[in-house]
Amino acid sequence: MRLNAAMQKIHERAPKLGKAMSLATASGVIAANSFGGSIPLWLMGVSKIITGAPIADKTVIKIADHWISSNNALIDTILPRKDWRINLPDDVRMDGKYLLVSNHQSWVDTSIVQYISEKRLPLTRFFTKFELIYIPIVGQAFYFLDFPMMRRHSKEAVAKNPALKGKDIEEAKRACALLKDKPFTLLNYLEGTRFTQEKHAKQNSPYKHLLKPRAGGLSLAINALGADIDGILDMTIVYPDGVPSYGDLWKGNIKRLGVDVRYIDIPKDLFVGIQNGGYENDDAIKAQMFDWVEQIWQQKDQRITKMLAEFDEREAAQTSNT
Repeated sequence: MRLNAAMQKIHERAPKLGKAMSLATASGVIAANSFGGSIPLWLMGVSKIITGAPIADKTVIKIADHWISSNNALIDTILPRKDWRINLPDDVRMDGKYLLVSNHQSWVDTSIVQYISEKRLPLTRFFTKFELIYIPIVGQAFYFLDFPMMRRHSKEAVAKNPALKGKDIEEAKRACALLKDKPFTLLNYLEGTRFTQEKHAKQNSPYKHLLKPRAGGLSLAINALGADIDGILDMTIVYPDGVPSYGDLWKGNIKRLGVDVRYIDIPKDLFVGIQNGGYENDDAIKAQMFDWVEQIWQQKDQRITKMLAEFDEREAAQTSNT
């Protein structure tokens, strides 16, 4: 608490110094935790792969939770006062199994997911490229933590070797299956990439704040994990002061943030159809899935407009009272 109070005073009296100190502190702590945790993570991760021991798996997750908790403590301690409005359902559980969909604007999004999830949702995982496994520390952490790592084959590679067709889907399903016996939050950014105005214009997107959604990743997760999930969650993130960089987070530049998480219902016949492989083999089910995803995105687009307006209304009210 003393550190937090001291940092608040610095941010108020010398903003430039406060930003520099916050960024330097965060960089040092995150680097130290990453390198310090890499050795036990490697030891437990290798033990998990060789022996399959549940204790090794649980220890790997505890190391990841500690890393996330340390980062979150930095957010609460060294950043200036902020207006972060976060809404989650009351009945989400640490031992639950959830699919989470979200809009995507910045590298900061994943840190925000980790921040809001601590002690409320299971460890968040997301689909990654298998090639990331060769990145020191980070890639191996993804592998040991059972992030679904996908090998994607280009059209050219499939043309040369037809046996590769469908292999990426099989691999993704196998990777998802590793989560079946443990709590999880599997995150899917349905837009497939970060939002930019250039991408928005190029797509001719029908949404004001969003790119066009994709249904393949979510369908794959439902197919692989459908019988085990406790619900599908929809997360909406807004940055009223503009899309931040990762450095902006640790400088304390994200003064205003809105996060809304809620359950979304999927028609039972559609869910069962996808679970039984219909998205890949039945054009009617695939079309129904696209229609449902577009409805979710229309609602999200309207929600973003409302959330941004609420920030503007509060700011206007505060200005008029000063």
